[in-house]
Amino acid sequence: MMSLMDQLGTQLDTSVAHPARRYNYWLGGKDHFAADRKSGDEIAQFFPTIRTMAVENRRLLRRAVGYLAGEAGIRQFLDIGTGLPTADNTHEVAQRAAPASRVLYVDNDPLVLVHARALLTSSPEGRTDYLEADLRDPQSILRHPALRTILDLDRPVALVLLAVLHFLPSRERAAEVVHELMDALPSGSFLLATHATQDYASPEAVAEYRRMLDTGRSDVWPTTRAEFEHVFAGLTLVEPGIVPAGEWRADPGAEIPDRAAVGLYAGVGRKS
Repeated sequence: MMSLMDQLGTQLDTSVAHPARRYNYWLGGKDHFAADRKSGDEIAQFFPTIRTMAVENRRLLRRAVGYLAGEAGIRQFLDIGTGLPTADNTHEVAQRAAPASRVLYVDNDPLVLVHARALLTSSPEGRTDYLEADLRDPQSILRHPALRTILDLDRPVALVLLAVLHFLPSRERAAEVVHELMDALPSGSFLLATHATQDYASPEAVAEYRRMLDTGRSDVWPTTRAEFEHVFAGLTLVEPGIVPAGEWRADPGAEIPDRAAVGLYAGVGRKS
């Protein structure tokens, strides 16, 4: 049997930090390299609660995908920027509510795809598949044969973009990418997205983070609430609208984390 590294061959550049592996590092996982840890530690030095952001993003996935598969009746999910497998992946949450749910995972890190194929197994009634592609090229996703093998684009699909849009430096381009993807999906489809923000940070923190971006020490480009609203243009927002991730349909009795500590907006919108 081929080892993981044999399967990856020369595809994997471990000298450059990758968001999926850095995120895995923040969540306490084991699938990361020195460059990922260095980048993660540099960001954590400025933003000590970054692990809180990562955890709240995963909790939001559980609540929002649970809503989509349960109350909203969605049975198809296109999850772009999948990240490395951890607890409560999209298909696991969806198939708990609706075992026949179908999920297509998309990521541009070959390590993610190898792990996904090995670990993310569908329920017998449903189906999952994995596509190596880049959010920056939506047509490479929409035109890929795997998309229509797994998803029926005549029926509603939930587009899942969790903690991935903020890696696109231009807020306008981020909105364009989302609109291009949503335009290809039928009425009744949903968008689920989260995005880093500094709306709750101090002026000093905002200025220091700007210096990190300018010097290439971070690749996370934060948004304002108004900019994030533009991502949902033409969609009907699901209550409670665009809110900090920890506050989107929080579990009853759950402790709501500090907005500045999380620094992450969340929203769900429906296409009419």
